[in-house]
Amino acid sequence: MENMEFIQNEEPNITKPLIIAAMQDMGNVGSIVINFINKTLKTKSFRTAKVSFPTYVVDNGGDIDLPNESWEYKYTDDLIIFGGGNGQPQNNNELNILCQDVIETAQKYSAKFIYTLGGFHTNRVLKNKPRTYVTTTSKGLRKQMEKLELEMTPQKSLITGFNGLILGFAKKYEIQGIGMYGELNKPEIPQYRAAISIIKTIEKLTYRKFGNTEELEMLAQEVDQKFRN
Repeated sequence: MENMEFIQNEEPNITKPLIIAAMQDMGNVGSIVINFINKTLKTKSFRTAKVSFPTYVVDNGGDIDLPNESWEYKYTDDLIIFGGGNGQPQNNNELNILCQDVIETAQKYSAKFIYTLGGFHTNRVLKNKPRTYVTTTSKGLRKQMEKLELEMTPQKSLITGFNGLILGFAKKYEIQGIGMYGELNKPEIPQYRAAISIIKTIEKLTYRKFGNTEELEMLAQEVDQKFRN
């Protein structure tokens, strides 16, 4: 039984878009960046991915709600933005179906590039200046990133969840992929500065502006105060 359904709401007129795809993960970084880009670029939804049968319910204390497990594909000019929102699919099968759909959407519009992003857990003291580490789907692409003086992921590691797996799918289907992971110390707290660091990296890679990140910096300061007390 297929547990994911996809609803096409509109047929956007776009060719060879860049795709930026990420879901909520450590420090909410994936969602913060995707939601920010959608807001600043005023993107428009054209396709929805949703889980048909939830794997849990939300108990409000005496009555239950079904979780809203759905994610949007949005677009503007020559850009497709996927993900953001809350959570990721709960099981591997759903995650694979979702990655496959992102790839099929990429192929449908002849996308040449998929960017993904997320958190990078580290013990390094960040002093409000987290770095973004980059990894790619090929050695050739990696060389290009090094020329741009971007920092590559420092050691061999496993990247789990959508924000890693989508790169594997991109590689398998011969679409170029770049993953950007912002440093964070505390995965359980929303990490706005890691998000800012990633946004600046995407801007550098795509030669385009995604909007003023001052609001994210203010949110980061609010988080600082809350957890200092």
